[in-house]
Amino acid sequence: MRNKIQSKNILQFAKNTPLIEVNGIYAKLETYNPTGSVKDRMAFHVIKKAEQRGELNKGDEIIEITSGNTGIALAMASAIKGYKFTAIMPKSMSLARRKMMKVFGANIILTPAEEDMEGALKKYQQVIQEKISKKKKIWLPKQFENQDNINAHYFGLGKEIINQTEGKVDAFVAGAGTGGTIIGVAKALKEVNPKTKIYVVEPEESAVLSGNKQGLHKIQGIGEGFIPKILKDNLNLVDEIITIKSKDSIKASEHLAKKRGILVGISSGANYLAAQKLKKKYENVVTIFADRGERYL
Repeated sequence: MRNKIQSKNILQFAKNTPLIEVNGIYAKLETYNPTGSVKDRMAFHVIKKAEQRGELNKGDEIIEITSGNTGIALAMASAIKGYKFTAIMPKSMSLARRKMMKVFGANIILTPAEEDMEGALKKYQQVIQEKISKKKKIWLPKQFENQDNINAHYFGLGKEIINQTEGKVDAFVAGAGTGGTIIGVAKALKEVNPKTKIYVVEPEESAVLSGNKQGLHKIQGIGEGFIPKILKDNLNLVDEIITIKSKDSIKASEHLAKKRGILVGISSGANYLAAQKLKKKYENVVTIFADRGERYL
């Protein structure tokens, strides 16, 4: 029996998710990752690399600002590896996400809903300064600027899409939170075919990439209200931006559940709608279904 056990560590299974066809477009089911979201890939990878470099050590506390999924993934990894983990997030994010983090033993600091991610960022900086002043041992993933975030998706998600499509991708479209997913995949796809088009999805109510003002929206996980360093430094890889309304994204995710039997989150609904638009122009359109829908019920 021991020979048939694949691994003693569940962190190794954030990979090789299915690619499915849905109404003429292709979607990577990132719901198959250990905690049910694409963020598992990034969280597990950045921790592994930090440990290898000696930046993250036994007894350290991991602190990160999150809209939810990264926090869940980091909480799980911390539970397995014995690290303390503190997540800082806006109160507007789903209760189910908070509950999942707490189950893994995370400490959660909530910030006012109306301040969105900007308020969470201010609190994050305050907490870090307090920890440093008390000489606490902390490690910061810095997901919005960490090169390992990009690499996690370049070597993982990007390479998998290439293998599953034989490199025949006309367009890839996905929402951007940190930008790690879209940029990592873009780098991988454009190496194989420079003509592959990359589209970023953002909420119409907070379309900062399109040059508009930050606003409140309900597509959790994307549209953070600012342009992260990862995106800012790699905008040359992005061909175009597509804006989607929150209400349409919610309806699309409900449609996927009721008509296709696929229970995914609101950002997946936005990705699906954007991919459907691109289907009229391209033959092979690929997107991701970023997380499971249970955390939004």
